[in-house]
Amino acid sequence: QVQPVESGGGLVQPGGSLRLSCAHSEIIFSINAMYWYRQAPGKQRELVATITSGGSTNYADSVKGRFTIARDNAKNTVNLQMDSLTPEDTAVYYCKIYACGRDRTCYTYWGQGTQVTVTS
Repeated sequence: QVQPVESGGGLVQPGGSLRLSCAHSEIIFSINAMYWYRQAPGKQRELVATITSGGSTNYADSVKGRFTIARDNAKNTVNLQMDSLTPEDTAVYYCKIYACGRDRTCYTYWGQGTQVTVTS
């Protein structure tokens, strides 16, 4: 089963930075949009950032100005640069890819998640 692969999570102090990466080279269909979600313990999964095939981006209010989503087409990755991290950013971060074939059948691919922990 095709699954994007996240990396880059870890432990960081408040105010620090992390860069998450999601590799999706196995997806053969045309990618319409790529997303980063997160899920903190006891909370629902929430959308953090979106980037479309046209390059448009959107962010949750809680991360605007601190997080940046970007594509690297040469490496077939979508990255999330996270700066000025706070303990409230602690969560498992998931990558989601939405892609469609020529027959307009579309597919959603979820990664396995990567843990981000912000603590002093």
